[in-house]
Amino acid sequence: MVQVGALGELAFQAGWHIYIGSALGSGGLCRLERHISLARLRNKRPKWHVDYLLTNPEFTLVYAISAGTKNRLECHLAHALGGNSVPGFGCSDCRCTSHLVYRYCDPEEEILATFRSLQLVPVTKTIMSPRVEGYI
Repeated sequence: MVQVGALGELAFQAGWHIYIGSALGSGGLCRLERHISLARLRNKRPKWHVDYLLTNPEFTLVYAISAGTKNRLECHLAHALGGNSVPGFGCSDCRCTSHLVYRYCDPEEEILATFRSLQLVPVTKTIMSPRVEGYI
């Protein structure tokens, strides 16, 4: 169980959790870098839902996939990826069911294909090797 802000205590299955967010507005990709730094150092208080996972030792940030755009496409990505999700996670500013979806196996190729289906050019930033215990 993980305490996730106002969402309360949530249970997460072992596997891969895909957070879909945007880097639009003030801060842009600096927010992504903040998330990556938080996952590595775990040295700040959580601000967004995903921060609660990034600061929890049970979770490991393996990679981040991003694409440059001026359009708000995170909801389109969340809908396109769909499937098992955590209701209300990361979507307090939209009408989506969730911006956190789950996969049993590494979803990198699926995510890249989903980005491309929306005419985005994805860039993967590897944080750590996915061949860690509990992942593959």
